[in-house]
Amino acid sequence: MDGVQLLTITVLAVFVGFEVVSKVSSILHTPLMSGANAIHGIILVGAITVAGQATDGWVLAVALLAVVLATANLVGGFVVTDRMLEMFRGRKAAGPDAGKDGTR
Repeated sequence: MDGVQLLTITVLAVFVGFEVVSKVSSILHTPLMSGANAIHGIILVGAITVAGQATDGWVLAVALLAVVLATANLVGGFVVTDRMLEMFRGRKAAGPDAGKDGTR
């Protein structure tokens, strides 16, 4: 593959990923973060594939930038998901006697 084809794949992967994620309404964004993480994972795999086959320096630079940005987005999504799930967990007891009288 030449540099133009690899750059085209990178741009299309970024565009498709952005369009899919941006279509999710803000109300549903947090519950659907795990699905969005899968999409970001696909973008990351595409960026790694392009970086692995790049022969030109500028294509490699753009692909590595895409890898860094996709990785940051993927990790951030998991952090947000973890925080969301933390809201649904019960509070931990303060000590061994906590909660015996019905209070925490």
